[in-house]
Amino acid sequence: MEPARTISRTDERTPPTAAGQPHLFLTLRCDRPVEPGARFCLDDADVVTIGRADSLSIERREEDRVTVLRIGIPDPRMSSAHARLQSVLGSWVVEDAGSKNGTWLNGKQVKSATLADGAVLELGHSFLLYRQALPASNPELLDARELRPAAPGLATLSPVLGAQLERLVLMARSGVPILIRGETGTGKEVIASAIHHVSGRPGPFLAVNCGALPATLVESELFGYRKGAFSGATEDRPGLVRSSEKGTLLLDEIGDLPFPAQAALLRVLQEGEVLAVGATHPVKVDLRVIASTHRDLDALVDEERFRSDLLARLSGFTLSLPPLRERREDFGLLIAALLRKLAGEAADGVTFSPEAARALLLHTWPLNVRELEKCLSGAIVLSREGRIELEHLPSSLQSREPQAGTTPPPSKQDKERSRHENLVALLRQHGGNVTAVARAMGKGRTQVQRWLRRLGIDPLSFRS
Repeated sequence: MEPARTISRTDERTPPTAAGQPHLFLTLRCDRPVEPGARFCLDDADVVTIGRADSLSIERREEDRVTVLRIGIPDPRMSSAHARLQSVLGSWVVEDAGSKNGTWLNGKQVKSATLADGAVLELGHSFLLYRQALPASNPELLDARELRPAAPGLATLSPVLGAQLERLVLMARSGVPILIRGETGTGKEVIASAIHHVSGRPGPFLAVNCGALPATLVESELFGYRKGAFSGATEDRPGLVRSSEKGTLLLDEIGDLPFPAQAALLRVLQEGEVLAVGATHPVKVDLRVIASTHRDLDALVDEERFRSDLLARLSGFTLSLPPLRERREDFGLLIAALLRKLAGEAADGVTFSPEAARALLLHTWPLNVRELEKCLSGAIVLSREGRIELEHLPSSLQSREPQAGTTPPPSKQDKERSRHENLVALLRQHGGNVTAVARAMGKGRTQVQRWLRRLGIDPLSFRS
């Protein structure tokens, strides 16, 4: 059924501010977890009411010059008027509207509370994520079932990640080298496979974990070898590079590639040819190389453990995949896809108790999507493909009490944001002079230039 959209206004909408607009994301419905969720943009709203409806819907109306949005969710356990959100002095406050089941915020029942960025609302058997300031998105209601990604793995409800993936699709159709950064388990290989799919290259997609290759065999595995090149070389082997002819080769965990092999790989990228171990003449190759890593390659360059020229070759375009704890907008998408993958047709019969769903939404997921998949895999078996209870989840999810005196370390995204703000401030102070910025930071000019390229900052725009 097409989502209802009733929008009426008597004046022009206020343009979105640079700070962004508040959003709500439907991340999980206990009774229908195979439904992948939705996004609601609260742009220019003063009041938001949420309640039960026959289908996902959003209605906008004016009441005494106050803009009111009504969000409808098909949840039979939600009251017709369940909760009310109101903008008060720049903050959003949630109030229970006399619902039967109550309103829960971050796992605790509330009558009225101020929403912080990333807050999890529980209304009936539906869970919503509040984001305070994201780029204004269109349409106001986006049902995840309407998403049409260019390849599997590229679907997202996040307007921030969505903008990055749109650029990635353009780059995938070109020959520009792509570097994928992200923590272990964030789905870097899935993205690389999607790049190959979009590129239309007729050859195979091959992935190799550079960290899993024995140091003594890296070059022979990648570049191949001739018979008799070394003890045990009883026949010619083409190697992974030549086996990827007309296709795509993913070099996963490129930061673990031994230094000597980096020079040989650089030759492949620069000259489009590969020299097998024991061979005397190089062979031309036509392939695309994608690199991925969870490590800080810039730091490895500074430590002279990774070649700066190879990094420059690999990072024509860089995609930074956020960890799952910073990508909870897509929780519904990910859970729905994993349930289909793990349970097949039986996924339609899988449901969650509110306690289990609450634990899933509030867990920090240190091992990312890979951890979520293992968690769901075990829970499906223990629940016999029925209702997943809290007891079916790993023990790490059953207790959410933080250890006394512990604080989580700053995430990589937090560090990057801080570095971005510092660089912008210094560039403004020094009129875009990169040398002066490097001197103020106590860093080399080339290091600062790498940061600027990675963060997409143009120093020329700061010159007066």
